[in-house]
Amino acid sequence: QVQLAESGGGLVQAGGSLRLSCTASGLTFSRYAMGWFRQAPGKAREFVADISWSGVTTSYLDSAKGRFTISRDNAKNTVFLQMDSLKPEDTAVYYCAAASVYSGSDSSRYNYWGQGTQVTVSS
Repeated sequence: QVQLAESGGGLVQAGGSLRLSCTASGLTFSRYAMGWFRQAPGKAREFVADISWSGVTTSYLDSAKGRFTISRDNAKNTVFLQMDSLKPEDTAVYYCAAASVYSGSDSSRYNYWGQGTQVTVSS
């Protein structure tokens, strides 16, 4: 059974930082591209960042470029999202997802999803 478990969310003031983690089990982690998505209340789910299985290739939502960094540790089956200079508009539930092929921002191509972790940024 595949499980993706996110952690690291919380309440932070604008300008602060959080580091999200997502640990996978039940799959060969190093063979999956990983992505982070988010969903704010009343809004559609939105791509945030992704990383290839090797970690060489990454891509970001335009508003996340320069503030967020995605990385992975295949030895620990974990993908990270370092979020700096957080803004109130970053408030959302953040989800990690795994894709057997590099899928970029296309959420329909991700095979597995976590339950999400809440990030709240106060102004």
